[in-house]
Amino acid sequence: MKILVVDDELDMQTLFRQRFRKEIREGIVEFAFAVSGEMALEYLNKNHHEAVLILSDINMPGMSGLQLLEKIKHKYHTPPPIVMMITAYSDQDNYNQAMKLGADDFLTKPVDFTLLKEKLKI
Repeated sequence: MKILVVDDELDMQTLFRQRFRKEIREGIVEFAFAVSGEMALEYLNKNHHEAVLILSDINMPGMSGLQLLEKIKHKYHTPPPIVMMITAYSDQDNYNQAMKLGADDFLTKPVDFTLLKEKLKI
């Protein structure tokens, strides 16, 4: 399973690699990382249909995660990637807007990796 993680916090890359070390080693998951919404779209344009799951932070400089979500849901239809939004702010407005734009799930920081693995059925 190819997962694209979009987060402007660079330490999230290290955290995902550490928490999924076994799954990466066994070839169950493969990660790609983007530090902005713009980089994520660039990646998706070059690697169409590779990422089956996108985990995106909401609050990022430049294009927000919600803007990225809207672009992904409008452009990538077959097959549509699963998009989970991640935020440090668990307010109802962000949740409602993410769901309205087509988010498949919503996670809060700090990420509960046990819960995430359960959701991914790993």
